[in-house]
Amino acid sequence: MKRFPEGFVWGSATSSYQIEGAAHEDGRGESIWDRFAKTPGTIADNSNGNVACDHYHQFATNIDLMASLGMKAYRFSIAWPRILPTGRRAHVETRGLDFYDRLVDRLLEAKIIPFVTLYHWDLPQALEDAGGWPSRDTALAFVDFADVVSRRLGDRVKHWITHNEPWCISVLGHANGHHAPGRSSFPLALATAHHLNLSHGLAVPVLRQNAPGAEVGITLNLLHCDPASPSEADHLACRELDGTFNRWYLDPIFGRGYPEDIVRLHRQDGHLPPEGELPFVKPGDMDIAAREIDFLGVNYYSRAIVRSAKVPESDNLAPTVFAAEDATDMGWEIHPEGLLKILRRVHSEYSAPRIYVTENGAAFDTGPGADGRIRDTRRRDFLRGHLEACQTACDEGIPLRGYFLWSLLDNYEWAHGYAKRFGVVWVDYETQQRIPKESARWYREVIRANALPERDA
Repeated sequence: MKRFPEGFVWGSATSSYQIEGAAHEDGRGESIWDRFAKTPGTIADNSNGNVACDHYHQFATNIDLMASLGMKAYRFSIAWPRILPTGRRAHVETRGLDFYDRLVDRLLEAKIIPFVTLYHWDLPQALEDAGGWPSRDTALAFVDFADVVSRRLGDRVKHWITHNEPWCISVLGHANGHHAPGRSSFPLALATAHHLNLSHGLAVPVLRQNAPGAEVGITLNLLHCDPASPSEADHLACRELDGTFNRWYLDPIFGRGYPEDIVRLHRQDGHLPPEGELPFVKPGDMDIAAREIDFLGVNYYSRAIVRSAKVPESDNLAPTVFAAEDATDMGWEIHPEGLLKILRRVHSEYSAPRIYVTENGAAFDTGPGADGRIRDTRRRDFLRGHLEACQTACDEGIPLRGYFLWSLLDNYEWAHGYAKRFGVVWVDYETQQRIPKESARWYREVIRANALPERDA
């Protein structure tokens, strides 16, 4: 049995809007997801996060679950409107800070390391009304938020993540309207991406000052891309997707600025002015965005097989790369090899000092059987394949320091509502009953051994 490195961090991840509920309690302000969920046609099952998993009231139960599964760390996010209901420092809601105080203290009592994500998509609606992420002022408001939270928790929290998945915030929220706040403008999406990068860089020294000795990083969702054929057209299309999805977010964080080929592409598509400086970038911004981080968080779910849309099929080579038949309930191909390739890349091309897989998981709608057990063998097999990729990365000397499965609980899956279940713990949303699935018990054994069990012959 081959073991993971000593001290490898095993955990799970959640986010505030997806599990907390208590949407109207203790002074919490409205978030963009509260408003978005009220808009007809935005959520698949017309649901909202008003109750979700009721984590606000049942956090102790959830921590006990983590402890029973042997988890060593827990990645969670802070609800910005629970702390600053208007988004600004002028009104600090101490009851919200008290909640996270209790959460952190209970985690530490259970010997579970808290990893705090400051922004996991629930922007206060008041800031959206004032311009939202396309406005530079929101980046400055985020720094105030980071300061307020880290002043309160920085004596105990030693792992901080500024933002979760800037691509999703920018593109899903501002370019195609699939996520809150539901805007559909690529120029606004590009401004959003920049202000996320800027706010990240501005917050890094604040977090370090308020949490001495802490690790500070950012989490990006990264996509391994393969061209569908050896054709020049498919390779170019693959390069472009990699640039818009991966490099546009990786490069600024690691001091490379925005990739020139993608700047040209956005100019050609009318998303940026045809020439001159990028309209949202001010002098010094890129140095701020590139402030040194202690780790990079990587979220990985699947890969993309890229076929050019710029040439007719008759002029292109026949595809030679095809998706595996096995897919999750999200329709995402199960391709653990892509995780290994992403880890190799951020190590070799970007020299990330430390790496955590901060999200990796699968949606499968497997519920309790007649005996009450939840035999989610496909999720177990998904986790095994991706953990084998992590093990190979560690063997190759890649500085992978931990793995957080998504997710601890079935929860509110954004625009899908409650229709997709990612948890290793099943949640009955009517009764709030929790039942660990077979995948949770398997993960407990992995953590206990710090190794993967042998595959069945």
